[in-house]
Amino acid sequence: MFGYDRTRMPSAEEALAGRDTPMNISGVHHINDRDISSPPPEGFDEIVLGLGCFWGAERLFWELPGVWVTAVGYAGGYTPNPTYDEVCTGKTGHAEVVRVIFNPAEISLEELLRTFWEAHDPTQGMRQGNDIGNEYRSVILVRNEQQRDIARQSLEEYEQALKQSGKGEITTQIASLEAFYYAEEYHQQYLSKNPMGYCGLKGTGVSCPI
Repeated sequence: MFGYDRTRMPSAEEALAGRDTPMNISGVHHINDRDISSPPPEGFDEIVLGLGCFWGAERLFWELPGVWVTAVGYAGGYTPNPTYDEVCTGKTGHAEVVRVIFNPAEISLEELLRTFWEAHDPTQGMRQGNDIGNEYRSVILVRNEQQRDIARQSLEEYEQALKQSGKGEITTQIASLEAFYYAEEYHQQYLSKNPMGYCGLKGTGVSCPI
């Protein structure tokens, strides 16, 4: 992998082969003991978001009222069931992401997206601050067209707010969720297990008008 430019996306042909076997994890959320691998309960919804290193990003969402459970993983690329080390080569195409299952009666997708936008800098392309590589890009991975429309509207509104503050254009990718691959047990709810651990989240300081 020496010399590979991690700030570009690989093609499907360049991507690492991966494996058929899913990551072996306990499936138990470290904070609330809920099953992180189950489908959403009836009446609940889910969204997958990438905003840089997933350690701090996951904590951001598990603290929100109305969020049922969170999990970290890899999505948006090609390699099936990748490892963390493989994702860090840049040759899987996956971003570090958080799967958020939430109760729409308690917190709306718009509210989740407002938190998403304000917690990072969505204008930085293949990086977040000192974290450089395609795995740190900003992504919203949707499950249906309604989510896509809400995500696009939120992007347009926040981009306008950023421009009024002299910031650049948003580079966030909005795409359909093709697959979510769970990260290693070590990464799940990392900042609950390691309260003094690294958190690279840093927003622009611009409020989202949603």
